[in-house]
Amino acid sequence: MSLSFEQLKSMVVFAQVVEQGNLTAAAKHIGLSRAVVSYHLKKLEAHLGVMLLNRSTRSISLTEAGAEYYQSCRIIAEQATTANQQIENLKNEPEGLLKITCPVNVGLQMVVPALNEFRCLYPKIELDVMLTDEVVNIMQEGIDLAIRGAPLPDSGLQASKLSTLATCLCGAPKYLQKRGRPSDPTELEQHDWVIYKMTSGAIELTKGSRSYSISVKGGISTNNAAARTAFLEGGHGLGRIPVYDAWPKIQAGTLESVLDDYQLKDIDIYGVFLPGGAASKKLRLLIDYLKEYFIKIDRQTQSSYPVILPHKAPQKSSKKTAKKVLKKKT
Repeated sequence: MSLSFEQLKSMVVFAQVVEQGNLTAAAKHIGLSRAVVSYHLKKLEAHLGVMLLNRSTRSISLTEAGAEYYQSCRIIAEQATTANQQIENLKNEPEGLLKITCPVNVGLQMVVPALNEFRCLYPKIELDVMLTDEVVNIMQEGIDLAIRGAPLPDSGLQASKLSTLATCLCGAPKYLQKRGRPSDPTELEQHDWVIYKMTSGAIELTKGSRSYSISVKGGISTNNAAARTAFLEGGHGLGRIPVYDAWPKIQAGTLESVLDDYQLKDIDIYGVFLPGGAASKKLRLLIDYLKEYFIKIDRQTQSSYPVILPHKAPQKSSKKTAKKVLKKKT
């Protein structure tokens, strides 16, 4: 059975339909109309003489033959993508589009300032930045890099650790005047809390060999980190927030930290991307740059706010700029 160029194109389209989950999403992802995608599928099935997909009005699923055939189509599509990335990496100046998603608060306060500087260094790299606290399906949305507080180990995606963010416990002065300042972790369960729904409902603290796990509850919960901080400033309870977010408010007098001599869990920040994504020169440049930028911000935070961070040693720099790191790799 000979393989024509048209069939090769249909195989790539079929792989996208499987990965995107439906014809409409696949059409959007590869820049074709839904009718053209449907045409490729029908022609491919007619050529092979088997059904590849079970179709209904609401969903599609792979047949046994389709599941096996998809594996070969996927490899072909990945090899084509890798070939394009290798050519891109040979260019002297990186260019092209990078689609990025990250949570709103860390995005506005840390990622967007980093991207401002990154774009000045690499003006031919276009940036499409999506700020949302929801977990985006990066395959369906065509995202190159998702910045998240966990690597999602069961997702099949790849992850690179970008930074570790220290956290602290805070409350507004008017709340602490009304409810009292806790002097021991055992008092925390008696307080109201502003609940951040993207994390667990427990606060863990340690001091020396002693550790505490405190269940928290309160009258306000939110899935947005910036809203959480605003509710804290409004005097609605205590909350655990990153130091980078707390420090400006503490300087302004709208928040105060409590139990500074206890250690809280840090937040690990990861860059999550599709398998094989790190082969892209521009994506590696961005990941390396973000790591260096976060190290710089971490040092500035520690020097400005040493009281809350007695346990946190400064992160080591790679002693190379992002450009030098890339040059060594390529």
